[in-house]
Amino acid sequence: MEVKDLKPELIWQCFDEITKVPRPSTHEEQIRTFLLDFAKKHGIEAKTDKTGNVVMRKPATKGHENAPTVVLQSHMDMVAEKNNDVKHDFLKDPIETYVDGDWVKARGTTLGADNGIGMAAAMAVMIDDTLEHGPVEALFTVNEEIGLEGAQNLGKDMISGTMLLNLDSEDDGEIFVGCAGGIDTTAIFTYNRSFAPENFKYLRVSVTGLLGGHSGGDIHLGRANANKVIARFIWECSQRWDIEVSTFDGGNLRNAIPREAYAVFGILSDHREEVIRHLNKYAAAIRNEYEGVEPGMNLTIEEVERPEFCIDSKTSLALIRALYSAPHGVISMSRDLENLVETSTNLAAVKMIEDNKIKVTTSQRSSVESRKNDIAGQVEAHFQLAGAEVSHSDGYPGWAPNMKSPIMRLSAEAYEELFGVKPAIKAIHAGLECGLFLSKYPHLDMVSFGPTMTGVHSPDEKLLIPTVEKFWRHLCRVLEKVAQSAES
Repeated sequence: MEVKDLKPELIWQCFDEITKVPRPSTHEEQIRTFLLDFAKKHGIEAKTDKTGNVVMRKPATKGHENAPTVVLQSHMDMVAEKNNDVKHDFLKDPIETYVDGDWVKARGTTLGADNGIGMAAAMAVMIDDTLEHGPVEALFTVNEEIGLEGAQNLGKDMISGTMLLNLDSEDDGEIFVGCAGGIDTTAIFTYNRSFAPENFKYLRVSVTGLLGGHSGGDIHLGRANANKVIARFIWECSQRWDIEVSTFDGGNLRNAIPREAYAVFGILSDHREEVIRHLNKYAAAIRNEYEGVEPGMNLTIEEVERPEFCIDSKTSLALIRALYSAPHGVISMSRDLENLVETSTNLAAVKMIEDNKIKVTTSQRSSVESRKNDIAGQVEAHFQLAGAEVSHSDGYPGWAPNMKSPIMRLSAEAYEELFGVKPAIKAIHAGLECGLFLSKYPHLDMVSFGPTMTGVHSPDEKLLIPTVEKFWRHLCRVLEKVAQSAES
């Protein structure tokens, strides 16, 4: 069975079409054209703003013209992650989807259900003439995954609704009414090139097979950070032998826990076998530490040719020490909501860039604004002590829960009416665009919900098929209840 043949047909057909359109973050040109063409084909009013966001408008069904306007919000871009052995050009190639039992998956890449399934649901509402609803707006934002750029710069006249349904959550049976704010902290190391000694053997140590995942939604699971795994091994080697570091590369995206990393370093020829034996001991120890958490962890070491240059010793040791000791993971848990991470930080990526510089990307999140700034400050101070130049992004605000929200009440009632159980009302540690919408449209009443998906931001991303039908029925029932509430 193909994805487009799943039920309910309308939402799955829309999702299938979306997966065929390249849409990595910062490259939403093709998906924006696709959306505008979709609107034109179906006679739907649509427009864009200067940032590239798209909004579509659908009039109310007869008799519900005076109901509140509901905004269905999703984001166009997807995280572009693939396994190293997979050939895929995210700027050109469609996502290769397949059905595996109750799940929809992609072959070796991210699936893009985050947030393609939200987009598909909004598109389906726009063209389904059997639904009962008031006025509806479908807002599709750009560059959510790399800093919420679309929401940050949303045109003031783009939406007129008073209620907003964010369709970017990942757990059936849960309605989210709050989220964490976030900020990125970047450290730049500048190094001098040094001669790669000829009497050294050069080794490449790699870690692959980690689960990675979302740096907000999965940070509490205690998964291994590839950058930390490699830095720890190199640091241990530096405590025993003279080493020369040539390359360090790990992770890719600010909001993904790094799954893979490698380093190339040199060691005196006489110590080569000792280093290999040490890696074997290290690998056994770290697999034991992550037993049951990282079943696919794979540590390898191989001899490589002498590199063109090494990083000067002072900078390389400062880098390794900083990466090894940098904070990563959960910093504190919420005292207000059970099992909610309050504050965290992610050591996301290490890249050697032009002009003899090494860029370390980290991201911090917290539902408490002062704690968000505090952990960002701690990370800044940490890398400053290592001699790096540190800067911060503008960041984005959190979304404080409103437990008296009318749309929360209607959404919860709709779920219980349909499925016979009360949904969980939660806040999420991941960043949603809702906080930014609230800063521009303070009258908005908002919730977030969606179907179940796991492994987002990694090639293990998958979407649970039965929950998509529940998601669709729930969305339609919420729109119906909002329309009917205006009559009471």
